[in-house]
Amino acid sequence: MVESIGPEERGIRITLEEIAGAVGDFGTIFPILLGVAIACPDVNISHFFLFLGAWYIIAGFYYRLPVPIEPMKAIGAIVIAEGLCAGEIVVSGIVVGALFLLLGISGGMTKIGERIPKSVVRGVQAGLALLLLRTSLGYIVADVPFAAISIAVILIFFVASQRTRIPDVSALLVLLIGLAAGIAVQGMPPFRLIPVPTLVIPAPADFIGGAWDLALPQIPLTLTNAILATSLLTYDLFPKQGVNPDRLSRTIGAMNLISTPLGGFPMCHGAGGLAAMYRFGARTGGANIVAGTFILIFAVAFAPPEVLTLIPLGVFGALLVFVALELGKHSVKTESYSVTGTVAILTLAIGLTFAFIIGMVLAYVLERQRLSETPRP
Repeated sequence: MVESIGPEERGIRITLEEIAGAVGDFGTIFPILLGVAIACPDVNISHFFLFLGAWYIIAGFYYRLPVPIEPMKAIGAIVIAEGLCAGEIVVSGIVVGALFLLLGISGGMTKIGERIPKSVVRGVQAGLALLLLRTSLGYIVADVPFAAISIAVILIFFVASQRTRIPDVSALLVLLIGLAAGIAVQGMPPFRLIPVPTLVIPAPADFIGGAWDLALPQIPLTLTNAILATSLLTYDLFPKQGVNPDRLSRTIGAMNLISTPLGGFPMCHGAGGLAAMYRFGARTGGANIVAGTFILIFAVAFAPPEVLTLIPLGVFGALLVFVALELGKHSVKTESYSVTGTVAILTLAIGLTFAFIIGMVLAYVLERQRLSETPRP
């Protein structure tokens, strides 16, 4: 049975529990953003952290609940795997942002989400996991010692967090170890202020890749996990303060339309992030404010582009394995292993967008076949 929050507790609190819960979702945030920055040299990672931290704080005041802000996993995984450019990232954020803002305003979120078979969404998750594992192997092979150390740290924290209330801060610890090692070898990078965000103008060719390769695979994940599943979990954990899907859709739309044209990474909410923050003590918007403050500190720390070169490649490989396993473990919760497996395999073979379309067709064909074989009363 989950513990629910009383009406008198809702709001903004900064306590040790809120601070512990604030870092509960960092294990998926940092690997994706760092991986994108490595794969896509024309982005500015300090702007990623700047907007992410700002929206964390805004969401804390707006929802007054621990509603997480996360980089969009499908977009991140494809950018990391295929090395797409900043212009395509901007296009994907604008497309996704406009869509979900309109859905949130019109109230059509729930109806659309109900029409996407969950087995297809699980297949997308499994396919993303396979893409990230394939990419991570290259980093691991290039730096086996640091990869082994990092994976060991992640496993130790994973086991400890399952058995105790110790927050899983393995991603932060591994990152700090990598930075310390890089500084010891290369020296401290020069201090620089965060460059002022400027408008990123995509090239005409970026619109096809951004919409087709990035936005389209992201939409079903955002519909189901970032909005519908997150909304449901808010009502489970906070029965009197639950957040309806259209409200979550509107904030996703707003933050992407505002941030991505200025160099931010496409962002959403997430049921897994909410569960992680809640498990380690987050109960109010105060956890968001703490998390946002931590992330803004990283925005300052990563302002010098040399910082990325300090981190050993094995660290990136280990962190990407962690994210891949996190995505993959949810994919087994499917009602059709044939559909989910087909989408996952096709993702590696022909790409996520075509795999998603084929998976949708296959899911509906199998459903019609099942209905036709069901005896009528």
